[in-house]
Amino acid sequence: MEKQDFVLDVKNLNTSFVSDRKEVRIIKDVSLRLRRGTTLAVVGESGCGKSVTVHSIVKLMAKNAVVKAEHVIYRSAKDGREYRLDEMKPYGPDMRRLRGAEIGMVFQDPMSSLNPVYKVGDQVAEGLIQHTGMKKAEARAHVLDMFKKLGIPDPIRRMNDYPHQFSGGMKQRVVIAIAMICNPDVIIADEPTTALDVTIQAQIMELMKSLQINDHKSIILITHNMGLVAEMADEVCVMYMGRVVEFGTLEDIFEHPSHPYTEALLRSVPVLGLAEGQELETIPGATPNPADLGAGCEFADRCPHCHARCREKDIPRYEVSPGHYVRCLKHDSFQEVV
Repeated sequence: MEKQDFVLDVKNLNTSFVSDRKEVRIIKDVSLRLRRGTTLAVVGESGCGKSVTVHSIVKLMAKNAVVKAEHVIYRSAKDGREYRLDEMKPYGPDMRRLRGAEIGMVFQDPMSSLNPVYKVGDQVAEGLIQHTGMKKAEARAHVLDMFKKLGIPDPIRRMNDYPHQFSGGMKQRVVIAIAMICNPDVIIADEPTTALDVTIQAQIMELMKSLQINDHKSIILITHNMGLVAEMADEVCVMYMGRVVEFGTLEDIFEHPSHPYTEALLRSVPVLGLAEGQELETIPGATPNPADLGAGCEFADRCPHCHARCREKDIPRYEVSPGHYVRCLKHDSFQEVV
């Protein structure tokens, strides 16, 4: 695949948090690529490092975070340039310009993403005013068009409402409007359907899919919902305890899962036709404390295939088929990938 097919290229991203003079490594050598015009789903249990990974990429981390990477490259369709995000200061002019204007964020909780004392129309217009210098009246006209596009009813009146006057699903549409208003190349959606009922979930994901297909947006979807992954994703990145344990196309992951953790995730998904009294499978054990992890595979204590070699050193990445990578010694006969 040609280099220019990728809008985002992350190699060996590492993030640690420092507290009480102790540094705990949370994200470990994460490498992933987002192809232009596609959706990449990043999946795993709560606490596996999904949100920390994307926040590290766009430099929205706390002051006690230490973020390092071999490279984090964003390739802009607007000016054709390559930007090394890993070399930018978190709140320097270059990073501030790219966030919002070219990389939009849909945050996890719409209830806390919106300022309760400002009208929603002004909150959406703020990005346009900041990034383009547009006058307020012109910006509000663009907001009106965006509200119509996102299916917000009575948009002229709703622009002048406050967040508490919106339902959860409508709040999420407003958050998507904030992410989309500057027409970014990349949209990062962090658990965009959290706390929404299934009907509203379906509407929000249909909206995201239409943005990808009709507007040729590139989307990173952070989720633990494998049903959403099946509906939305072109490629899937499976994470466990801060490490990418498997990466491949949707077909690779769902039809040919190659890591025991991926297999366990898929077995725990509810399916129609479950026999009466039949229980869903669960993954035994619990996620360990990152500070207590030693050498070897992070999934070793919960893995039915674990043996002594799994605990000796970090597990290499193997390519089991073109573009399908896995970190598991079951596949040590395949080519090891740096």
